[in-house]
Amino acid sequence: MTDITPAQTDDLPAVLGLLDRSELPRDGLAEHFDIAIVARDAAQVVGSAAVERYERAGLLRSVAVDPAYRGQGLGARLVGAALDQARQEGLQTIYLLTTTASEYFPRFGFEPISRADVAPAVQQSVEFMSACPASALVMRTELR
Repeated sequence: MTDITPAQTDDLPAVLGLLDRSELPRDGLAEHFDIAIVARDAAQVVGSAAVERYERAGLLRSVAVDPAYRGQGLGARLVGAALDQARQEGLQTIYLLTTTASEYFPRFGFEPISRADVAPAVQQSVEFMSACPASALVMRTELR
Protein backbone atom coordinates (compact mmCIF):
# COMPACT_ATOMS: atom_id res chain seq x y z
CA MET A 1 0.00 0.00 0.00
CA THR A 2 1.35 3.38 -0.94
CA ASP A 3 1.03 6.23 1.52
CA ILE A 4 0.48 9.88 0.59
CA THR A 5 2.42 12.17 2.94
CA PRO A 6 3.97 15.64 3.02
CA ALA A 7 7.36 15.61 1.32
CA GLN A 8 10.45 15.77 3.50
CA THR A 9 13.45 17.90 2.56
CA ASP A 10 15.52 14.80 1.79
CA ASP A 11 12.85 13.63 -0.71
CA LEU A 12 13.81 16.39 -3.16
CA PRO A 13 16.42 14.37 -5.13
CA ALA A 14 13.98 11.46 -5.56
CA VAL A 15 11.19 13.79 -6.71
CA LEU A 16 13.49 15.61 -9.15
CA GLY A 17 14.53 12.23 -10.58
CA LEU A 18 10.88 11.24 -10.94
CA LEU A 19 10.13 14.52 -12.74
CA ASP A 20 13.08 13.95 -15.07
CA ARG A 21 11.89 10.42 -15.91
CA SER A 22 8.37 11.80 -16.49
CA GLU A 23 9.72 14.61 -18.70
CA LEU A 24 8.23 17.29 -16.45
CA PRO A 25 9.90 20.57 -15.53
CA ARG A 26 11.83 20.73 -12.29
CA ASP A 27 12.58 24.46 -12.43
CA GLY A 28 11.24 26.31 -9.40
CA LEU A 29 10.17 23.24 -7.43
CA ALA A 30 13.05 23.38 -4.94
CA GLU A 31 11.96 26.88 -3.89
CA HIS A 32 8.43 25.58 -3.19
CA PHE A 33 9.24 22.07 -1.97
CA ASP A 34 7.71 22.72 1.44
CA ILE A 35 4.29 22.34 -0.21
CA ALA A 36 4.98 19.09 -2.05
CA ILE A 37 3.37 15.78 -1.24
CA VAL A 38 4.71 12.37 -2.15
CA ALA A 39 3.50 8.82 -2.52
CA ARG A 40 5.72 6.26 -0.84
CA ASP A 41 5.98 2.54 -1.18
CA ALA A 42 7.98 1.66 1.91
CA ALA A 43 10.83 4.19 1.79
CA GLN A 44 10.74 4.72 -1.99
CA VAL A 45 9.15 7.88 -3.44
CA VAL A 46 6.89 6.69 -6.30
CA GLY A 47 4.75 9.78 -6.90
CA SER A 48 4.57 13.51 -6.33
CA ALA A 49 2.36 16.58 -6.58
CA ALA A 50 2.58 20.17 -5.39
CA VAL A 51 0.50 23.33 -5.34
CA GLU A 52 2.53 26.53 -5.37
CA ARG A 53 0.74 29.36 -3.52
CA TYR A 54 0.21 32.80 -5.07
CA GLU A 55 -2.09 34.92 -2.91
CA ARG A 56 -5.52 33.17 -3.05
CA ALA A 57 -4.55 31.13 -6.12
CA GLY A 58 -2.35 28.09 -6.61
CA LEU A 59 -0.48 26.33 -9.37
CA LEU A 60 -0.75 22.54 -9.44
CA ARG A 61 2.53 21.13 -10.68
CA SER A 62 4.90 18.18 -10.55
CA VAL A 63 2.14 15.55 -10.69
CA ALA A 64 4.13 12.43 -11.52
CA VAL A 65 3.86 8.71 -10.86
CA ASP A 66 6.64 6.18 -11.34
CA PRO A 67 5.81 4.08 -14.45
CA ALA A 68 5.72 0.87 -12.39
CA TYR A 69 2.91 2.35 -10.27
CA ARG A 70 0.71 3.86 -13.00
CA GLY A 71 -2.79 2.62 -13.62
CA GLN A 72 -3.53 2.07 -9.91
CA GLY A 73 -5.24 5.39 -9.15
CA LEU A 74 -2.16 6.84 -7.48
CA GLY A 75 -2.17 9.98 -9.63
CA ALA A 76 -5.79 10.67 -8.69
CA ARG A 77 -4.97 10.20 -5.01
CA LEU A 78 -2.05 12.63 -5.30
CA VAL A 79 -4.10 15.27 -7.13
CA GLY A 80 -6.95 14.87 -4.65
CA ALA A 81 -4.59 15.25 -1.69
CA ALA A 82 -2.93 18.32 -3.23
CA LEU A 83 -6.31 19.97 -3.90
CA ASP A 84 -7.52 19.12 -0.37
CA GLN A 85 -4.37 20.70 1.06
CA ALA A 86 -4.91 23.83 -1.07
CA ARG A 87 -8.55 24.02 0.05
CA GLN A 88 -7.53 23.74 3.72
CA GLU A 89 -5.08 26.59 3.23
CA GLY A 90 -7.80 28.84 1.85
CA LEU A 91 -6.81 28.86 -1.80
CA GLN A 92 -9.75 29.53 -4.10
CA THR A 93 -8.52 28.98 -7.65
CA ILE A 94 -6.04 26.39 -8.91
CA TYR A 95 -4.31 26.55 -12.29
CA LEU A 96 -2.12 24.07 -14.13
CA LEU A 97 -0.14 23.83 -17.34
CA THR A 98 0.02 20.62 -19.34
CA THR A 99 1.31 19.42 -22.67
CA THR A 100 0.24 15.79 -22.29
CA ALA A 101 -2.58 15.39 -19.76
CA SER A 102 -5.43 17.63 -20.94
CA GLU A 103 -7.81 14.65 -20.93
CA TYR A 104 -6.86 13.66 -17.37
CA PHE A 105 -7.56 16.81 -15.33
CA PRO A 106 -11.23 17.56 -16.17
CA ARG A 107 -12.25 14.80 -13.72
CA PHE A 108 -11.01 17.14 -10.97
CA GLY A 109 -13.02 20.08 -12.31
CA PHE A 110 -10.28 21.64 -14.45
CA GLU A 111 -11.33 23.43 -17.64
CA PRO A 112 -9.16 24.96 -20.36
CA ILE A 113 -8.70 28.73 -20.23
CA SER A 114 -6.53 31.30 -21.97
CA ARG A 115 -3.23 32.44 -20.48
CA ALA A 116 -4.70 35.94 -20.22
CA ASP A 117 -7.29 34.63 -17.73
CA VAL A 118 -4.65 33.43 -15.24
CA ALA A 119 -4.17 35.42 -12.03
CA PRO A 120 -1.26 37.86 -12.49
CA ALA A 121 0.66 36.47 -9.50
CA VAL A 122 0.54 32.95 -10.99
CA GLN A 123 1.71 34.30 -14.35
CA GLN A 124 4.93 35.34 -12.58
CA SER A 125 5.75 31.75 -11.55
CA VAL A 126 8.76 29.96 -13.01
CA GLU A 127 6.41 27.43 -14.63
CA PHE A 128 4.57 30.16 -16.54
CA MET A 129 7.54 32.34 -17.33
CA SER A 130 10.04 29.75 -18.51
CA ALA A 131 9.68 26.11 -17.43
CA CYS A 132 6.64 25.18 -19.54
CA PRO A 133 6.43 25.87 -23.27
CA ALA A 134 4.09 28.59 -24.51
CA SER A 135 2.16 25.82 -26.28
CA ALA A 136 1.15 24.22 -22.95
CA LEU A 137 -2.58 24.13 -22.27
CA VAL A 138 -3.70 26.21 -19.28
CA MET A 139 -6.49 24.83 -17.10
CA ARG A 140 -8.31 26.14 -14.03
CA THR A 141 -10.62 24.88 -11.31
CA GLU A 142 -12.39 26.72 -8.51
CA LEU A 143 -12.16 25.13 -5.06
CA ARG A 144 -15.26 24.92 -2.91
